[in-house]
Amino acid sequence: MTIRFDNRVAIVTGSGVGLGRSHALLLASRGAKVVVNDPGGAVDGTGGAAAVADRVVAEIKAAGGDAVASYASVADEKSAQSIIDTALNTWGRVDILVNNAGVLRDKAFNNMTMADYEFVNAVHHFGTVFCTKAAWPIMRKQQYGRIVVTTSGSGTVGNFGQANYGAAKMAVNGLINVLRHEGAKYNIRCNAISPSALTRMTESLLPPDIGPWMKPELVSPMVAWLCSEECDQNGEIMASTAGGYARVQYFVTDGVQFDPAEPVTIEMVADSIERIRDLATAKPYTGLMGNVAEKLREMGRIK
Repeated sequence: MTIRFDNRVAIVTGSGVGLGRSHALLLASRGAKVVVNDPGGAVDGTGGAAAVADRVVAEIKAAGGDAVASYASVADEKSAQSIIDTALNTWGRVDILVNNAGVLRDKAFNNMTMADYEFVNAVHHFGTVFCTKAAWPIMRKQQYGRIVVTTSGSGTVGNFGQANYGAAKMAVNGLINVLRHEGAKYNIRCNAISPSALTRMTESLLPPDIGPWMKPELVSPMVAWLCSEECDQNGEIMASTAGGYARVQYFVTDGVQFDPAEPVTIEMVADSIERIRDLATAKPYTGLMGNVAEKLREMGRIK
């Protein structure tokens, strides 16, 4: 099976450098028409340079592909709308949206300003929401869409000095958890990539012996798969690092079930905490209420 994107229009935010550039180049090499979006700012989001996106557009065109640049910021709703409009005005449709744009303003939470907390969330969380919201009605109308959001282990397991970043990265997981339901009947698939790669955002953070193996182009095949017509996954998180690929899944333990008709004390919880925490009984956590209905039915409290 050969995966191609002929006649598909893709938007990749933050695609002037690093992971986004790699995603854009791979999609274009397989036939996609690509909006290369990047305001060209520094890692902390300051400044800007149109040449960053222009260079990637030139690379794509030199290889025989089709691309157009967008210099808008995802962090502003009107600017995010203009990114989607660039695709519509150029090619008349939007099939793929890869929400990749990001910034870093790392500090220990005690020293972090709320301005830095809000700005990182404006880019990672609201930038994803703004772009997705603008593309959503188009994808619904055409009965097709593939949306990828970018999450991180900094959210799922945590990382010192990244409270703003980690919170935003968990927020986008919550977004696709809902949108996978709302978009399913319109053939819109919403998934997340949890990447680790050597880029300008991570070059000072990665161990020197591991970093060189963490090439951005090794993440992009998974992103491209999630963008493909053949992909039937929905609401999943896929990790990709140094050529390794895995699924990230939430789990819930079997825990304990007290009779809800009787009082539950703090001491009862304390005495049962090891059973509550015992991962040996863990199962994928896929339902909104977990296994509560099953347990109440076993106790005869519900039918």
